[in-house]
Amino acid sequence: MSHRVERLLSVGALARVEGEGALHVAVRGDEVESVRLAIYEPPRYFEALLRGRRYTEPPDLTSRICGICPVAYQMTACRAVEDACGVTVDGQLAGLRRLLYCGEWIESHALHIHLLHAPDFLGLPDALALARSDPAPLRRGLRLKKAGNEIVEVLGGRAIHPVNVRVGGFHRLPTRAELDHLAAVLREARTDAEDVLRWVAGFDFPSLTVRHELLALREPEGYAIDSGTPTGALAGPFDVAEFEQRVREHQVPHSTALHAALDGRPHLTGPLARWNLSAERLPARIRALAAEAGLGPRCDNPFRGIVVRAVEVLWAVTEAQRIIEEYRPPPAAAVAVPPRAGTGYGATEAPRGLLYHRYDIDAEGIVRLAVIVPPTAQNQTAIEADLRSFIEPRLHLDDAELTRQCEQVIRSYDPCISCAAHFLTLTVDRS
Repeated sequence: MSHRVERLLSVGALARVEGEGALHVAVRGDEVESVRLAIYEPPRYFEALLRGRRYTEPPDLTSRICGICPVAYQMTACRAVEDACGVTVDGQLAGLRRLLYCGEWIESHALHIHLLHAPDFLGLPDALALARSDPAPLRRGLRLKKAGNEIVEVLGGRAIHPVNVRVGGFHRLPTRAELDHLAAVLREARTDAEDVLRWVAGFDFPSLTVRHELLALREPEGYAIDSGTPTGALAGPFDVAEFEQRVREHQVPHSTALHAALDGRPHLTGPLARWNLSAERLPARIRALAAEAGLGPRCDNPFRGIVVRAVEVLWAVTEAQRIIEEYRPPPAAAVAVPPRAGTGYGATEAPRGLLYHRYDIDAEGIVRLAVIVPPTAQNQTAIEADLRSFIEPRLHLDDAELTRQCEQVIRSYDPCISCAAHFLTLTVDRS
């Protein structure tokens, strides 16, 4: 005669993750039968809110999807709307957009590394404990985050939900004095970024191997951030207009976020995907520092994603310095983007992975349909599979320790759950 023993591990809201959700694990004997990563935040309805709006509005409206990565939504919305209208923004305006995006990568990754993830590797409950035990790394991390925020504030008009971005470019160009100030900030940030890379390289990383399909943008030269071709490690490159035919979304009963698969396979987007697909496109100096930090040509352990993020902070600081050094003011803050009927597609690399937008616009410039596919929604199926692999050999752990380690796994992916639809109630049913 068999009986079911319910084991309930409950954490009302997972600390150090952006958003709320729950994890339910069903165990039969010594085998994990199912893993459900449930996102229970109410749906955001941004795609519906955009219908009937002017084609100039998506950059401002979609930036409200997330307070951590608003620039990603603005840049992707601009690319999609401009694609529908047959306009390409290039030259120095494109450079300024890239600079703005670098600022977001710096501040977002610095926040994740220092305030959300590093305490896991140091045996600390949170960043406040880190501040008490060893404040120097946290001060350094906050300086880096401030550097990123200053870039976003100068280019975007304010550090959160920027207001200076518009279809075709910007409302206002930065002054030379503002850029010179950012250059001085970035000189200190570059030293800090190199120190952070060496710091996280010394962490002790649990063992976990990702075997999923990987998806990221790739450029012919350089590391992709604001443009590029969607490329799967197995699927290869494909046009951004094919995204919805290749990346199929589907609803699952336990989540308000859609799940997705690339060519029918669970896939992962984000730092590991970017590293494995484009590491060789980083500057030689950064590749050398990454090798010293223990990163080879491939990185398949999501716990080491914190090292990849540190490399990307260093790259974004270096890239921002290059853009400022080469900047020459363009003739105007924006190019004209007259409305026309059409469908436009855009994809960029948010800090957490590939972000996709599509807009159908009519001849009067009214948005008739909007599709937004955020990176965290794409990653959900892969995270569930990795949790299954991680949990099964650890079922002997007590409730508190199993919960702690599951939370650390999920934090290693830096999910932005609010974008996908906050975290963690863990339920283990054993039979």
